[in-house]
Amino acid sequence: MNYIEEGVKRKLINFDSEQRKQITFIHQNVTRNYNTPELQVQTIVYLSLIIDYGYSPVRIKQFVSVTMGREKKEADIIVYKDDECLQPYILIECKKQEVSEAEFQQAIEQAYSYAYALPSDIKYVWVTSGIKNEYFEVDKKQNTRTQLPDIPQEGVTNTATYRYVYGADNISKEQGKQKFFNLSVIEQSELTKRFKQAHDALWAGGQLNPSEAFDELDKLIFCKIWDERKYRKAGEPYDFQIITIDRNTEKDERKRRQLENDSLYKRVMALYEEGRKKDAEVFRDNIRLTPEKIRTVVGYLESVNLSDTDLDSKGRAFETFMGSFFRGNFGQYFTPRPIVEFIVDVLPIKHDSKVLDTSCGSGGFLLYALNKVRKQATNLYPDYSTDPKQYAKWFPYWHDFAEKNLFGIEINEQISRAAKMNMIIHDDGHTNVITSDGLIEEEKIKENTGNTKFKYGTFDFIITNPPFGSTIRQTEKAYLKTYQLGKKEEDWLAVKAQPETERENQSTEVLFIEQDYKFLDEGGILAIVVPDGILTNSSLQYVRNQIEEWFRIIAVVSMPQTAFTATGAGVKSSVLFLKKWDKKTTARIQNQKKEIQQRIKKNSDYINTYNKWEQEKKDKQKQKAEELKLSLNLTSATEAKKTEEYKQWNEELKNEYSEKISVLKESLTEQYRKAKQEETEDYPIFMAIAEQIGYDATGKKIPQNDLIMISEELKKFIENLE
Repeated sequence: MNYIEEGVKRKLINFDSEQRKQITFIHQNVTRNYNTPELQVQTIVYLSLIIDYGYSPVRIKQFVSVTMGREKKEADIIVYKDDECLQPYILIECKKQEVSEAEFQQAIEQAYSYAYALPSDIKYVWVTSGIKNEYFEVDKKQNTRTQLPDIPQEGVTNTATYRYVYGADNISKEQGKQKFFNLSVIEQSELTKRFKQAHDALWAGGQLNPSEAFDELDKLIFCKIWDERKYRKAGEPYDFQIITIDRNTEKDERKRRQLENDSLYKRVMALYEEGRKKDAEVFRDNIRLTPEKIRTVVGYLESVNLSDTDLDSKGRAFETFMGSFFRGNFGQYFTPRPIVEFIVDVLPIKHDSKVLDTSCGSGGFLLYALNKVRKQATNLYPDYSTDPKQYAKWFPYWHDFAEKNLFGIEINEQISRAAKMNMIIHDDGHTNVITSDGLIEEEKIKENTGNTKFKYGTFDFIITNPPFGSTIRQTEKAYLKTYQLGKKEEDWLAVKAQPETERENQSTEVLFIEQDYKFLDEGGILAIVVPDGILTNSSLQYVRNQIEEWFRIIAVVSMPQTAFTATGAGVKSSVLFLKKWDKKTTARIQNQKKEIQQRIKKNSDYINTYNKWEQEKKDKQKQKAEELKLSLNLTSATEAKKTEEYKQWNEELKNEYSEKISVLKESLTEQYRKAKQEETEDYPIFMAIAEQIGYDATGKKIPQNDLIMISEELKKFIENLE
């Protein structure tokens, strides 16, 4: 419900203008500055008391003066039993949404001080930030307070022990009995605040570090979603909520709270274990929070309907919260949204496409692929929400894609869990997100994770941003020897056949190109973010040679220097779009290149020339040794070769012939480059430079985004590929 619109409609409030700078509470005849965050919360509570709880505005007072010793304070709202407003019944303390857990607890004590300062008995206290609510029954004579799931509505004397039930709107209201509530759909900004405040409440006390707190919050969000998905009859309460115990059952306040916490703990653990049986990969370890900490988090999330919240809103809320938390230490796991959107947008991914990200980080590429297919489903079945027949086709169209065709690998277990949760919040697609080193062989991946669907040669699209700058060493990772790019390239101008030698190390971005090649089906497309060194460094020519044998190069799109600055990386990068050749084409290209090399060597008489120079060098070395033997009166040529004079002369001779051979090799290499360019298959490659991509170096949004125009042109180019 939009309480503000309803309040204006019922003539409970009005505003001075569309900008809503001033609000007037009509029955109070009070005008205040509406820009105050506390007043915005207070306004919603005031309207809810009338609309949801049935209290007459005549019996509600705001901004009530309370005498505290020599000071005058102001209680936000008091509901009275009588029209004369002489018998206070409910006191409400309102705080801004951004209030911390510690500040919220202070607000509870403040509300109690007001309640005890009022001249008459007061029955209930409600403390709210709009995000978190706590309700209490007060007995000033006994100096006790009992936490409740809600305050009573008008005409109700006994509240229920819980507040939220499935299908609350379908339950007819009984006179004198408490009305139950549905879970609420909220906006992205509020959901982000709830995630953040729940997280802060977990680690602020020092028992958990922020990273551990994130993991535990992840688990509880999972329980919350799982609870919403459970089958329930109308009127049946949700498990993921605080359910209180009647004071008559246990009079001791501390024991009562402990019993409530233990009951909540058991319900949450049951949800977690039930969900974990369905997919043990989501969370491997147990919830490590105390019952009291679980209660704290439940207090922030119990009222929210995550299942019915707009997919984009809840997805953005989780990503915003996750991004603000992780970017400091794990910036490399986040590919900027405009780049992800650009890559997924230009590719012809459909519901039957098999899609993989071999270093998926927080799951950005997978989410955009899922959203792309979901939009396709909505375009095909626009009336799915009202037409059961269309829904029966719409849902499996995208959900089967999420469950069976969407795959991700992430080496960091914590980030992997975050990616899975990100997918769950977007209505699934987490099933085939695994925690593993993305560079190990397929059989090892299957063996380590139990997921047999990660097969080489089976994926239609790979969309990925592998980690830059990391080095895989032969001494640390035995699998390096299984990579073609983990071996030294063959020198086609070597006179003698050289044994295959392994590299001591190789960068991860180079190895991921080969791993992605292995995972792709023939004709499959790889879109990969790479550092520009792969495209320009002369020392990496062998990588480019391998790429042209494995792939048809579709496009190279250059990103600005600042593209990754906001995520903690300053490497200049580009996006490569590559289409895997079939085996015959790869073999043909390799054979063509070898034929050109052999022809050039034959036409230049390279081998004979090389051998001739080698013989000349040996002859000169022999002659020089003999000359020194005689001039220095030595016993043998061998002795002569040990002299400093010979060594210095010989070094100069070797440099002379090395230079001659280098010049010859450079000449032949240039001949090869030109011949290869002229004789191998020629095809167009899409080239573009994006100077602006929608945000600056600090991550702040800007209006200029060249990727939008480039996307339209590249999409057409890919559609017209042979």
